[in-house]
Amino acid sequence: MSAVESVQRIEPARLEEPGEAIADLVAELSAAAATVGKALHPRTAASLAALVRVMNAYYSNLIEGHNTRPKDIERALAGHLDDDAHRRNLQLEAAAHVRVQAEIDRMAAEGRLSEPASVEFIQWLHGEFYRDAPEEMLRIHEDHGDLTMVPGAWRSVPEHDVAVGRHIPPSSERVADFMKYFAERYAFERLGKSGRITAMAAAHHRLNYIHPFPDGNGRVSRLMTHAMGHLAGIGAHGLWSISRGLARGLKSRGEYKSMMDRADTPRQGDLDGRGNLSQRALTDFILWFLEVALDQVRFMTGLFELDALSQRLRRYVERSDRLRPEAARLLEEALIRGEFQRGEIERITGLPERTARRVLNDLTAVGLLASDTPKGAVTLRFPAETLDVLFPSLFPEA
Repeated sequence: MSAVESVQRIEPARLEEPGEAIADLVAELSAAAATVGKALHPRTAASLAALVRVMNAYYSNLIEGHNTRPKDIERALAGHLDDDAHRRNLQLEAAAHVRVQAEIDRMAAEGRLSEPASVEFIQWLHGEFYRDAPEEMLRIHEDHGDLTMVPGAWRSVPEHDVAVGRHIPPSSERVADFMKYFAERYAFERLGKSGRITAMAAAHHRLNYIHPFPDGNGRVSRLMTHAMGHLAGIGAHGLWSISRGLARGLKSRGEYKSMMDRADTPRQGDLDGRGNLSQRALTDFILWFLEVALDQVRFMTGLFELDALSQRLRRYVERSDRLRPEAARLLEEALIRGEFQRGEIERITGLPERTARRVLNDLTAVGLLASDTPKGAVTLRFPAETLDVLFPSLFPEA
């Protein structure tokens, strides 16, 4: 069997001796992730995690060259799709990403998240992402004709074998063997916390290197990385995710593509490890990836800091021409306590019942407050129309 068709082609899969720079980054990332949203009430944190999922879907689409505005994603989640087929498909992609990531967050919170690198989990990610996709989203246009992708199914026929930029992935007949080997090399069960965090970065590249599906590999790799973050102990209850950092880079937007391409480099001589691929390039990729993750964790920590978020909520009320000043008191109450009962609005606002009810109705009309039932407790929400003021640096590209 040729070297390019041997499953060892993805070696080194992990760094057995990561080095001091990576060890320091792992420690910083682990410590920083433990502080994200620490002061937030769990209900408020859950609302912010929902916002992060929209952000992640937006940037994941952006990486694929698709600019889907947050308000378009929000509309898609509510079932309001664009009449234009192209824009509608972009909405469906983003909504699917939100849905799958929400399920990952739910599984993590309930302690039932399985091995993220397992064959079953990765096929589940792909199958769930494309579960409701119309046929045109599953159709792949190639020089030798159109192919229809089966959600959750590996590349399996020669027609699936294509170059990805300069990289030629393993042939379709070897994908199943490569993915079985991938699952063994990145199994979290036998790794400690530090090993899981570095494996998360390496696995992100190696999954794309194998390119197991006809399409959707980048999306699956980012969702897999999100799941790995949870099991590595740095998931922070879904309050940060990697896609924003990958889309923006540390200094330029092209870094993700160039670093992924560099990690494809074959071994460069006897001093570059003992595997098929460059150990030095993998080390550089892991360093970059962890720096990106740390940058995003710090960014989200500052964004979700309680006092700063409270100030931005007050600023939103001040700038609004439809909200009374007392609306800020209701927003801060929901922020700090997580929820409040509708019968408390007079006490919170200091207004007569009818006026207080009007203030609450105005906030629910804007979408900043909502409840699961008509008479249920009220919680804070973050609709797309408010993001320019509340989170001005979250979606600058939009």
